[in-house]
Amino acid sequence: MDTSKLSKFYRKTLHEKIESLYKAGVITEAEQTLLLEGRLDLPADTGDNMIENYLGNFSLPFGAAMNFVINGQEKVIPMAIEEPSVVAAASFAAKLAGSAGGFETTVTKRDMIGQVTLKGIIDYDGAERAIMNSKQAILDRANEAHPSIVKRGGGARDLEVRQLHDESQVNLPSFLSVHVHVDTQEAMGANIINTMMEGIAPYIEELTGGTALLRILSNYATESLATARCTIPAHTLKTGHFSGEDVRDRIIEATQVATIDPYRAVTHNKGIMNGVDAVVTATGNDWRAVEASVHAFASRSGQYRSLTQWEKNDAGDLVGRLTLPLPIGTVGGAISIHPAAKLAHQMLGHPNAMELSGILATVGLAQNLAAVRALVTDGIQKGHMGLHARSLAISAGAKGPEVQHVADQLKKAPHMNLEAARTILNSLN
Repeated sequence: MDTSKLSKFYRKTLHEKIESLYKAGVITEAEQTLLLEGRLDLPADTGDNMIENYLGNFSLPFGAAMNFVINGQEKVIPMAIEEPSVVAAASFAAKLAGSAGGFETTVTKRDMIGQVTLKGIIDYDGAERAIMNSKQAILDRANEAHPSIVKRGGGARDLEVRQLHDESQVNLPSFLSVHVHVDTQEAMGANIINTMMEGIAPYIEELTGGTALLRILSNYATESLATARCTIPAHTLKTGHFSGEDVRDRIIEATQVATIDPYRAVTHNKGIMNGVDAVVTATGNDWRAVEASVHAFASRSGQYRSLTQWEKNDAGDLVGRLTLPLPIGTVGGAISIHPAAKLAHQMLGHPNAMELSGILATVGLAQNLAAVRALVTDGIQKGHMGLHARSLAISAGAKGPEVQHVADQLKKAPHMNLEAARTILNSLN
């Protein structure tokens, strides 16, 4: 990638941005044509076969975040999102992190979990022993149910048994849940795991004397954790009348608030997911599964808490860390059939599932850095509303050069709203 071609990317026209991505080697000539001709939408005949009662496509803006260096590699990050300031914030934070070498990621393994949940168990301890004594036989049956994943190097690897009792809820019955850990390789793995769980359920019923109630994957991807880290020299955080050290300490303190207070933590983590969801969506992955998994992970202590940790190292630098459970893949579903998803994977250099997990964690950490830095200094509205002004201008009916003119005037207006935008637009005519 020749990043010199991407300098001042945000100042370029749409045509210039697309051309510079091609010249930088981020996209191919065919993909350049695809973007220039506006052909990112899903073809109607494809959409009609993807969901029931298909009517058309609902489009989101598709953009690119700049300045990312992940594990020593420069990356342009595709993002699909409608919210103003997210792409700009991610690019800004990535530039800050780049001053100290960028981001580092760790993804140790990527197993998904399948569950067979049983009811009608008489002897829970005896049932658990029976399952564990037949562990290998259960894993073998799971792999026999989906041999193609085994041929690709994956398959069922391990299992555990959980007794589900809730003594605080006296009217709730108890259940027994068998967790099977499956290496789904490059797939997210829902269909693979569901097939496996349905395949082993009758055997587990024989072993335990119980009845299988549920046979399905869990989207809580605790065996697919990705961690991103970065170090930010304190002096680079300086803004306005805030010293770099002051900003550093305020970021740390704001994160401590989000660790203690669930009301703050929800908004804190939503900011993280602004970035994560935008990349998950762009790459054709299931953002609902990722959201559910991540927010469950934020509650694993028994209280909903901040997903990020920010602290000061011995040199006085700001050090950030984010770990996320990520049920994602690089093949299957919309990934191989949606034009925009294909383009997103090309822009990222066709990462494997582990690499994509690290990218997602990185974008989440960058998004959090930008958001919290803004919150504890000038406030979130300064940057957000500047970009929101253009959305208001478009809503008022502005077109072409009118959009920026109306947006500029809105920033100076006493009230930034749709009525003010319409008044400004009418004054141009």
